[in-house]
Amino acid sequence: MTEGRDYREAARSFGGVAAEYERGRPGYPDGLFDALERLWGRGLRGARVLDVGAGTGIATRLLAARGAEVVAVEPSPGMAARFLASSPALPLVRGTGDDLPFHDGSADLVTYAQAFHWTYPEKSVPEAIRVLRPGGAVAAWWNVYDETVAWIRARDRRMAAALSDRYRGYGGIDHHAGHFAPAGLAVERTVLRWERRVPVDHVLTDLTSRSYLASLEPGERAPVLAAEREAMLAEFPDGIVVEPFALDLTVAVKPG
Repeated sequence: MTEGRDYREAARSFGGVAAEYERGRPGYPDGLFDALERLWGRGLRGARVLDVGAGTGIATRLLAARGAEVVAVEPSPGMAARFLASSPALPLVRGTGDDLPFHDGSADLVTYAQAFHWTYPEKSVPEAIRVLRPGGAVAAWWNVYDETVAWIRARDRRMAAALSDRYRGYGGIDHHAGHFAPAGLAVERTVLRWERRVPVDHVLTDLTSRSYLASLEPGERAPVLAAEREAMLAEFPDGIVVEPFALDLTVAVKPG
């Protein structure tokens, strides 16, 4: 888990912004799952998948749409309630990646969509290996804002200045992928670039769901969001924001 402030406390803040999380967070392009299947070497259809840190079910629903037999795993009561309201036909189990409530060798794939960094790898990696069947895989991915774009870098600087005690940048998985190879997994990685076009208010809803803002009291959050609204409208006068992402994917396969 990322060092610094108490990230378990930050993770607990998601329950209070579950509605904003579901409305604002980006989804994933079809190319993500094509790449996952290619790096894994098998298809998702019929695969038994544990989607760990499922949140409100954004990735879970897409995995199910690809034909996977997916079970969501989510520790937050608020996020789990939103998941069940949105996806009542999909199974959900309360739990964490550090202590998966599943039998040995019971899954083909363990996924972490925007979630692996909320685990302790010394616990979550052995747990994933334990529940995987031979030839199974762990897949971890993040939508990371593309910092080659000038306005993304400018927003990064604003957030760092406004939230110096809690903002740690947009992240990525460079410092996480190394946890899999020492465990005997064959690791592959790729980056997919894509973008979405959304109204300014949608971007602000997304920001509200980010841990560095979700963990603030509403009164503390409001001036930061107001400043971002002003900056976004200056950058995008028509009110439609083009958000660029570098989708970072790691797939680690257990020996067959």
